[in-house]
Amino acid sequence: MTKKERALAAVQALKEKFPDSICSLNADNPLQLIIATRLSAQCTDARVNLVTPALFEKYKTVEEFAAADVSDIEEIIHSCGFFRAKAKDIVGMCQKMINDFGGEVPSTIEDLTSLPGVGRKTANLIMGDVYGQPAVVADTHLIRISNLLGLVATKDPFKVEMQLRELLPPEESNDFCHRCVLHGRETCISGRPKCEECIMKDFCPSAK
Repeated sequence: MTKKERALAAVQALKEKFPDSICSLNADNPLQLIIATRLSAQCTDARVNLVTPALFEKYKTVEEFAAADVSDIEEIIHSCGFFRAKAKDIVGMCQKMINDFGGEVPSTIEDLTSLPGVGRKTANLIMGDVYGQPAVVADTHLIRISNLLGLVATKDPFKVEMQLRELLPPEESNDFCHRCVLHGRETCISGRPKCEECIMKDFCPSAK
């Protein structure tokens, strides 16, 4: 089985198990999603989802975030970890969106990664979930599962993204990433994978 064939088999298996591929972060609009994604760095999505309701209730627009007192945002997001850097980035990215992008969340990888605190993982998530473009969100689950499946042999997020772009059908890539997160939490758990229960055990080299 080639890498391409294994990738297609993984896409199909995960699609059957998780027909509804949804982002694990709760957000009602692109601004909320990019902020929630910034908060999710070195933090669980579950924790972010506990914090963001109060944040989004107090600050509703890009203008309100841009004018916010960084220390106030720090207090709200404190439990997410690295709260000082995250609060500074949230205010900074909103100011830059107003100054450079008409107050809108940018629609290209290059423009998104020009925002404070926004790397390729966040940019890809926005491109896929907001703008419907082919995207590979190289988070820890995707990196781990792609290595176990033998699709990649690197933990470098950029290399994983580029290599998977060559293997995954563009129209499936974004959903595949979301499904890998769900699969990584439920079955392919870091350090204690349930290989005997895995829907991909018949073609995953690491399960044999």
